[in-house]
Amino acid sequence: MTITYDDFQKVDIRVGVITRAEPFPEARKPAIKLWVDFGGEIGVKRSSAQITKHYAPEGLVGRQVLAVVNFPPRQIGPVMSEVLVLGVPDAAGEVVLIGPGHDVPLGGRMF
Repeated sequence: MTITYDDFQKVDIRVGVITRAEPFPEARKPAIKLWVDFGGEIGVKRSSAQITKHYAPEGLVGRQVLAVVNFPPRQIGPVMSEVLVLGVPDAAGEVVLIGPGHDVPLGGRMF
């Protein structure tokens, strides 16, 4: 399926920094609760991510990540996930987070 650049522009992908991360033992699959600060107009949003194979909560704070910020919120157990933090699978199919290679201003939109 081919999409146009206008289709791509509809997906609002922004950079944020993880300000808080906690275990999410209530999740059906192992996950971590995240609070991601996108700065300015977007502010801090919550998410849940199945990233426990490569990450521990205490090592995530301060890490910049990319996330889709214009999906509707989704209830995941007791957590309302407001953004989708992006990752790619490693060779075993486990999630590796996507982020910029250098520190960049919060809220920057991917293009």
